[in-house]
Amino acid sequence: MFIAFEGGDGAGKTTQIELLRAQLVDGGQDVVVTHEPGGTDLGVGIRQLLLHGDEVAPRAEALLFAADRAHHVATVVRPALERGAVVLQDRYIDSSVAYQGAGRELDPIEIKRLSLWATQDLLPDLTVLLDVTPADGRSRRGDVHDRLESEEDDFHARVREHYLQLAAADSGRYLVVDAGLPREEIAAIVAERVIRS
Repeated sequence: MFIAFEGGDGAGKTTQIELLRAQLVDGGQDVVVTHEPGGTDLGVGIRQLLLHGDEVAPRAEALLFAADRAHHVATVVRPALERGAVVLQDRYIDSSVAYQGAGRELDPIEIKRLSLWATQDLLPDLTVLLDVTPADGRSRRGDVHDRLESEEDDFHARVREHYLQLAAADSGRYLVVDAGLPREEIAAIVAERVIRS
């Protein structure tokens, strides 16, 4: 099973992935936890360019995310799924569609097409969208700000709205959870959906 966790910066994806990982491992599952960008050695370099380097042109940014994703799926995600593991991933295609498509105001359809080509059409079995407002996300992040986190609230508002549109268009694949709920409550909602999937 392939489960992607999505949401704005500060939504609590890392926390929820760890809580679900612990529960699945306790149940005897083989679990791989990974993230984008930077889930491979090649990806670490791409992540540095994307999040901590100089300004990157929006189209170049989209292409770098797609390159990271193509390598990551080929070398980490697909091999794990083929051996029967559960893959829990922090960010996937929807991040590019929301951040580069809506946030950078590129064509979201083109961004999705690029990522589907890069991954040979691999979509998650379940996408958990932790919905957080830009203001709440900023207050949760504290002083850590990479290039994307540092964008203005209108950028993050466009990202959030597009995430919600993606979820509404494909409700069978998405679980939308209010990121403002207590973390244990969120974890219970996520675990219940995973058990049903």
